[in-house]
Amino acid sequence: MSNLVAIFRFGWPYLRRYKLRLAMGILLGVLFGLSNATFVWGTKTLFERLAPQQDSLVIGKDTSVQLVLSTNVTPEMTVEGETATLTFSRTANLAVNVNTNLPKPGVFMEHSLKVNETVTEPGFFRRWGVKLKHGFNSFVDAWLPLKGRPIDLPQIIGGFLLLPLLVALRGFIGYLSSYCMAWVSERTIRDLRMNVLGKLNSLSMDYFNRATTGEILMRVNGDTTALYRCLSLGFSDLVKEPFTLIGLLVALFLVNWKLTLMAIIFTPLAVIPTRILGKKIRHLLTHGITTGMMQDSLLVEVYSNIRVVKAFCLEKLQMERFRKIYDNLLHIGMKSVQARELVNPLVETISMLGLGVVIVFIFYSGIAVDDLVGFLTGAVMMYTPIRKLGALHVYFQQASVGANRLMDIFRMEPKVKEKPDAVRLDGFSKSLQFRNLFFGYSGKPVLKNFNTAVPRGMKLGIAGESGSGKSTLVNLLFRFYDPTAGRIKFDDHNISDVSIHDLRQQMALVSQEVVIFDQSVEENIACGREGATEEEIVAAAKAAFAHNFIMQLPHGYKTRLGERGVTLSGGQRQRIAIARAFVRNAPILVLDEATAALDSQAEAEVQAAIDRLAENRTVICIAHRLATLTKMDRIIVMKEGQIVEQGTFSELMLADGVFADMARKQGISSPDPSKVSSAPRPQEAIPPAAGSQNA
Repeated sequence: MSNLVAIFRFGWPYLRRYKLRLAMGILLGVLFGLSNATFVWGTKTLFERLAPQQDSLVIGKDTSVQLVLSTNVTPEMTVEGETATLTFSRTANLAVNVNTNLPKPGVFMEHSLKVNETVTEPGFFRRWGVKLKHGFNSFVDAWLPLKGRPIDLPQIIGGFLLLPLLVALRGFIGYLSSYCMAWVSERTIRDLRMNVLGKLNSLSMDYFNRATTGEILMRVNGDTTALYRCLSLGFSDLVKEPFTLIGLLVALFLVNWKLTLMAIIFTPLAVIPTRILGKKIRHLLTHGITTGMMQDSLLVEVYSNIRVVKAFCLEKLQMERFRKIYDNLLHIGMKSVQARELVNPLVETISMLGLGVVIVFIFYSGIAVDDLVGFLTGAVMMYTPIRKLGALHVYFQQASVGANRLMDIFRMEPKVKEKPDAVRLDGFSKSLQFRNLFFGYSGKPVLKNFNTAVPRGMKLGIAGESGSGKSTLVNLLFRFYDPTAGRIKFDDHNISDVSIHDLRQQMALVSQEVVIFDQSVEENIACGREGATEEEIVAAAKAAFAHNFIMQLPHGYKTRLGERGVTLSGGQRQRIAIARAFVRNAPILVLDEATAALDSQAEAEVQAAIDRLAENRTVICIAHRLATLTKMDRIIVMKEGQIVEQGTFSELMLADGVFADMARKQGISSPDPSKVSSAPRPQEAIPPAAGSQNA
């Protein structure tokens, strides 16, 4: 029950959006459950009319009675002394009109009147109830055959269609109920998945650095699917089956209350195995989810790097990793099957113990055949809802695990937050300033008291060995992370005070890791700016020297590029990324080793596109290949998170320091000192701010 309450609380904000359709599904589910009781009435009525029994009406000497029978059955009268007895079949609808101070004319009675017996007049509701019952019985009697009575066409039709109509009524009500519940569930899960994706998109980069791909996929697909099964199947059965039991129990009590009590006495015992096995299933589900996440992560890891796997002949090694995961999944799966499939046999066995007691009592008490058939029909029908209700525990356990994991996601808060009163940016007019920056990953320092400034229009190159903090600067500039100390100023604003969307709109990123989406060429380029027109997309492609090869694709700009753009060469993918930056038309261009993965010819083509893109823009260029920094106005050299050298390319080469040593390793020789320009150097790094590091 606690799981059910928790799931309902979690899902209600989504369910209430569709409360009218949900209410309709619940109402139809209630009607479906209650409609099952009609089978008890139907089978009992048919067998009753197959073997009609006799009733008697005893009338005293001072009572004048008028009989009106709805059938052509003629009652038999016997007289013994002062008492007259009328005998008629039980299924003959009898209207009794008593002339003494007794019930009003036309009232249907199943009653034995003894000599001098006083009968009080029934109340208003009872009189109407009796009239309705009389009318219903008259209708049924006209449409159902009766043993010993000539059969006519209406009775043939009624006998033929009675049970099919009851089944159809029950079936279509159940269908409509399930449809309404599924209608609500589908939309609820759609909304939930959109909210989960929205929440994931709002989280900072630190979450994605520690979360595996399998974990993300499991939260978006696996956890929501478990909740969907619970909503569409579990909640539907939770409405239908209890009311099915209620309807059947009421019908069985009307047939024979003693038998009904004996039949249900063992039902509470069915809860015991359900609870025990449910706890085991929950434990197994938790381990299964963890193993499933490992499987998804491994799939993505292996098949997104299949070239490396094949190049190093790692197929056997990867298959062994898969085998270990699937062996674990096999063990968990079989244990889950054992626990899940044991529920039904145990519940059914316990239920049948109750039925066994009923059978013994039936033979002992000698119950009439029609009552016996009606009762057994209802008793057998009861075990289906009992079994389904037992299985619901599995649905709720699965859903509760998924709901708890989803609630964990919704409770997470991004470490990089936008202030409610964030400053809106209209453009970039002055400079970027990095002041007293400190930052580290997982407690390991990467930047230490970093200071520099980038005036508008400057082209700044950043060089350094791997791990020196170059890409970390880009991460901080885009506010993928916030510095642990210090600040970055965009014009006159601390970037922590401005709108994140506006900040990133002022910058275009071209990185070594080119992202091509499984969309058309024009859709990939248009990712640079929402609402880009077709003319702007083509112009951007031409500026990036990409138009010619795009037009050679099967469908030109409409060509779908496939996952990760595998149909394109590295240089072509990079030029698509540059076209994306062109269409963005941002004042600041950030290049993060944009040509590092290209061969010399592709690098030359891409570099030409980058040079065109860099015109009239502020550029921050991180480069491993130092030759790409020759046109930079100023270059800073980083080591262990600090600036160790700065100057123009020629000055740094002449200084014969860290930069020159890196250049020599790449085959770049020092220039002739006599040819070095004596023009004034661009603005140097700004000195550390006075006072505290957060000043």
